[in-house]
Amino acid sequence: MNPNNLSEIQKSFTTQSRNFESKNMNFSKQEYLDYTVQSMNLAKNDCILEAAAGTCACGRSVAPFVKSVICLDATPAMLEVGKEEAEKSGITNMQFINGYVEDIPFEDLSFDTVLTRLAFHHFAKMEQPFSEMNRVLKIGGQFVIIDMESADEALREMEDRIETMRDPSHIKNRSQDEFLALYKKYGYNVTKQEATTIPVSLSAWLELTNTPNVVGKDIENMMNAELQGGDLTGFKPYLQDGEIYFEQRWVLFIGNKQQ
Repeated sequence: MNPNNLSEIQKSFTTQSRNFESKNMNFSKQEYLDYTVQSMNLAKNDCILEAAAGTCACGRSVAPFVKSVICLDATPAMLEVGKEEAEKSGITNMQFINGYVEDIPFEDLSFDTVLTRLAFHHFAKMEQPFSEMNRVLKIGGQFVIIDMESADEALREMEDRIETMRDPSHIKNRSQDEFLALYKKYGYNVTKQEATTIPVSLSAWLELTNTPNVVGKDIENMMNAELQGGDLTGFKPYLQDGEIYFEQRWVLFIGNKQQ
């Protein structure tokens, strides 16, 4: 089963692939990746799946501590960057596979850990990919999700509208309660649930997706209007050194599979 927005995903992330590791962005911020690895219960013989892996930043961070890492993603260009970066770092225990989280090409109970980062906001529905990742995870294994948290209820529609203006493959940000409901439905014991704010430069954020200038200007005008007391966007923009910044809210969940 392909994702409904596959063409938008592949178009967007082919554009983003070469800049996704840029130090101008925080999507690969090493401190956060290191913290994520430290938060996980990893063992040398573990087999790991990073689903909707992008450039496999998490997988590359995990690889030195485990037996093997499979990186699965729908966009070949992203996987190619991940493979190049792994080779530069001398990482040899990774595989890069083009495929979809809605139909993961592995048998039941194949992996000790399944992790996915910044992917769920691209899914039209949460349960199918969650169910597939759950299917391939061993009993007792850990399911790690990192994603952006939605704005407060009154601003969710506006926030998602701006996200989609910038990146048409964006569907919607989810609340912590929505993630917890799925963990609960599938019988997980959630051992970690926390939120972290990640500062983002508006100009770098727009540059990453090669957002058309006219669209980028519209978004900038909306941010400026909020800074001057106008309508709220859900982004809570602020000025830093004369440039517009905002803080994304990243959530980290770790759940242990009980059944």
